[in-house]
Amino acid sequence: MANNKDAQLIVRINKAQRDEFVALCNELDTSSSREIRKFIKRFVKKHKPGQEKPVKGDQDG
Repeated sequence: MANNKDAQLIVRINKAQRDEFVALCNELDTSSSREIRKFIKRFVKKHKPGQEKPVKGDQDG
């Protein structure tokens, strides 16, 4: 897969939440950017037109 990371998404969040998120990512040996990219990929896949509606109680929602 090509590594075409040529765009940025700037998100403003509470500093304490950001710090906690980054610390947890570090503890889990991952990066905050990697986890946000994974979230975006799952979200887009789940909500693409033509996809099944999520089942109530779905763990990703």
